[in-house]
Amino acid sequence: MRALALYGAATTLGSLVLTALTAAPAGGAGAPAPVGPTASPEAHGTALAAERALASGIAFGRCPASESLPDSVRCGTVKVPLDYAKPRGKQIELTVSRLRARGKETVQDTKNGKGGTTTRPVPRQGALVYNPGGPGASSMYFPLAAGLPEWKKIAGAYDLVGYSPRGVARSAPLSCVDPKDFAQAPTQSPVRPSESYKKERIARAKTYARGCARKNGEALRHYHSLNNARDLEVLRAALGEPKLNFMGASYGTYFGALYATLYPSHVRRMVFDSAVNPDTEQIWYRNNLDQSAAFEGRWEDFRTWVAKHHKVYGLGATPRAVQHSYARVRAELAHKPAGKVVGPGQLHSAFLQAGYYDDVWPMRATALSEYLKGNPQPLIDQASPRPETARDDENGTAVYTAVECNDAPWPTDFATWDRDNTRLAERAPFETWDNAWMNLPCAYWSAPRQQPVEVRTAEGALPPTLILAAERDAATPYKGALELQKRLAGAVLVTEKDAGTHGIGGGSNACVNKHLDTYLLTGETPVRRAECAPHREPNPVSLDERALPSGIPAVV
Repeated sequence: MRALALYGAATTLGSLVLTALTAAPAGGAGAPAPVGPTASPEAHGTALAAERALASGIAFGRCPASESLPDSVRCGTVKVPLDYAKPRGKQIELTVSRLRARGKETVQDTKNGKGGTTTRPVPRQGALVYNPGGPGASSMYFPLAAGLPEWKKIAGAYDLVGYSPRGVARSAPLSCVDPKDFAQAPTQSPVRPSESYKKERIARAKTYARGCARKNGEALRHYHSLNNARDLEVLRAALGEPKLNFMGASYGTYFGALYATLYPSHVRRMVFDSAVNPDTEQIWYRNNLDQSAAFEGRWEDFRTWVAKHHKVYGLGATPRAVQHSYARVRAELAHKPAGKVVGPGQLHSAFLQAGYYDDVWPMRATALSEYLKGNPQPLIDQASPRPETARDDENGTAVYTAVECNDAPWPTDFATWDRDNTRLAERAPFETWDNAWMNLPCAYWSAPRQQPVEVRTAEGALPPTLILAAERDAATPYKGALELQKRLAGAVLVTEKDAGTHGIGGGSNACVNKHLDTYLLTGETPVRRAECAPHREPNPVSLDERALPSGIPAVV
């Protein structure tokens, strides 16, 4: 479920596990849920950690310079146990950011007839915690959403709270290799890998898995989705919130669903944006196969759009012709990397973003077009590894790998991977093998394998929750949203029809945003399901029209 590198501050803001707890908490508001004698050690540990966090709170102050946040945003830390079965043992600190609710909103002034605006007070509704997914992404930037028009109503009523989950950034960071060795370039990315190439990738996966175990020791086993859900419960208490308001995107929907399963009475409002399929049989090997299959459809969406604008880009008047242009660039880069660093692997990574976000389509199409005209600079700008982000990129990949490998059993023989991905690549070649290589360290993982928790809530146990999904989303295919709705009693699904952007809440679709605002501000939801028309396709923009002398800046 790789979405990490694409879900950071530069993207639109809207654009596992261990054995389940024996008894789901059902305590009253404000205090940690009581746990009985039959509850697991982890349940006792979570209750104790939440009690301590409630008492100590979070000492918010000026944010470290490394966070690059304005003075209006305050930062702090919350302590959580590394191992919830040993709550008095080693503690780790999670970094937290917060912008207080404005307590007011700007509205049109209809009284004087002059079309002006006025402000009116709005009641504070608590803290809204956001997670952008990954696994391995931070939301420390989330308070900046208050400056975006799509989020102003929400920012008036809620404190906007971001945080770095365990292992991410400054929150007890994980690392598996030296960052200097992480972003080696150029690299190959064969659609039909040879046997020798497969052996090379197996060796690399084994080396990576050993590096994770060696650098992190026994701590590695405690980085997983259930602990992320427990950490969320401790964060709720530390913020002094009687009940949790949470918005999770992509992977954030998965451990948000775990939280809803384990702590249904502690939920006030919960939004699942671009939902992971929580079926225990899907976590995570089958979900990744489904993701690879879905990306083929999004890759065709991109090529269809480019073909529609053949007069702008000259890449072909049909999707097949555009594919030919892309294949030509890929073949040339295999022999002569652009700028000595952009090979087929870097090309694929850059164009994979087009499967996540259609707002990058003009940039990618222009880069491809300019390369074929003899100007490689836009492609170099967009696809080159960035040394300044190498440490963060390596850290994010380490967290992604640890969480997914720890969360569930994976096939441990490469023959299974080879069979499944070879078959899939026949009909979905765009992403299949690159996704397989990304996850292959899980075949050779030394930390204990866990059994996924069954996500499910009883009728009436959970307040109404809101699921947002784009019908053609590839990173989290639409059937995951349908499955999540079946499992969370009372959940409501809002679908953006015939669209595929990953992460749609607070984005460019006014219909989706109206449902999001209504739910977070009033608690009201559609009866069961609602549909929104797709957002507008991006306008084609050529390099000449943009008049960018040095090409188009890279998108993270």
